[in-house]
Amino acid sequence: MIQPFYPPQRTLMGPGPSDVSPRVLAAMARPTIGHLDPEFVRMMDEVKELLQFAFQTRNPLTMPVSAPGSAGMEACFVNLVEPGDKVIVCVNGVFGGRMKENVERFGGQVILVEDDWGAPVDVAKVEQAFADHSNVKALAFVHAETSTGVRSDAETLCALATRHGALSIVDAVTSLGGIELDVDGWGIDAVYSGTQKCLSCPPGISPVSFSERAVAAVKSRKASVPSWFLDKNLVMGYWGGGVKRAYHHTAPVNALYALHEALVVLQEEGLEQAWARHLRNHEGLRAGLEAMGLSLLVEPEYRLPQLNTVVVPDGVDEAAVRSQLLNRNSIEIGAGLGSLAGKVWRIGQMGHASNPRNILHCLGALESALAAQGFAMDRGVAVAAASAIIE
Repeated sequence: MIQPFYPPQRTLMGPGPSDVSPRVLAAMARPTIGHLDPEFVRMMDEVKELLQFAFQTRNPLTMPVSAPGSAGMEACFVNLVEPGDKVIVCVNGVFGGRMKENVERFGGQVILVEDDWGAPVDVAKVEQAFADHSNVKALAFVHAETSTGVRSDAETLCALATRHGALSIVDAVTSLGGIELDVDGWGIDAVYSGTQKCLSCPPGISPVSFSERAVAAVKSRKASVPSWFLDKNLVMGYWGGGVKRAYHHTAPVNALYALHEALVVLQEEGLEQAWARHLRNHEGLRAGLEAMGLSLLVEPEYRLPQLNTVVVPDGVDEAAVRSQLLNRNSIEIGAGLGSLAGKVWRIGQMGHASNPRNILHCLGALESALAAQGFAMDRGVAVAAASAIIE
């Protein structure tokens, strides 16, 4: 007979999910009520307000999609891209490639701007793409590329799109809550994120926000949105303002309790304070890694503090290191994806996981795993270097 499942206790320092706050886990265990219950509707309004705070926007159409971040991505593209629309898509990692595939699946014409994995989106290339093509409907790019740990200049790219009369579609899955993200200030038209990264909430919900320009584009479509579940014209009736809601789908009630609590935690800390915490802990982790003789893939000015891409030294079995961290120390770090497979580790310190204890624990365990493979270094220097910064 199959027995109840009890997962092991892990320290999640990969590219996501991240460690979940005990407060958020406790929120999920609260009594389930109906998804049209007046009290649940009241909480829905608070979730919208908290997401507007996190995204730094006043967009009325700011809401959680009842599915993971990939559904948030699809919600943006399926609503805004129609057959024949020209869309500039910036690809500098795995998730830019997924944007490209979304445009193609919905009949759009992709204008591809490619950059090396580990490099940010080249603004000059995007400018040239606009110069070479007229009537571009949208510019799509990843703000924080999870596959490489690189940050692109979202503010400049969105300003460029606006100047050329195009919408901007932005992947903020790894950036929300971890680095500056200013939807209104930067003029972002459609943005999507996930709950399992810097919000430290279980995976399964995708916050999105659409500007007034984006909503107007959805409402003026020539053809119906080719997805019933993700059609914002329909979902707006459920996530709209006021207490009278049109039934659309059965919302994941307890998962939304968790998101509400995670956003309350973020509000209590403050956005600027959360960004500063991620940066401080990143600097400690970086100092420890460099003291061991390791290097980071991304140039300093483009690094994501919440996701560090570490180059695997010659002669080291990267999979064996990850295995030892998981099996001996219950620490999860990530492998490389795509062209970086086997070449890098991705060490996340996101949300609740971004704290001195985790950083020092990870560095000590990584040192032991590397020593087991004969990697030459001075033992103990990593923890000392990190401690000098984060403690």
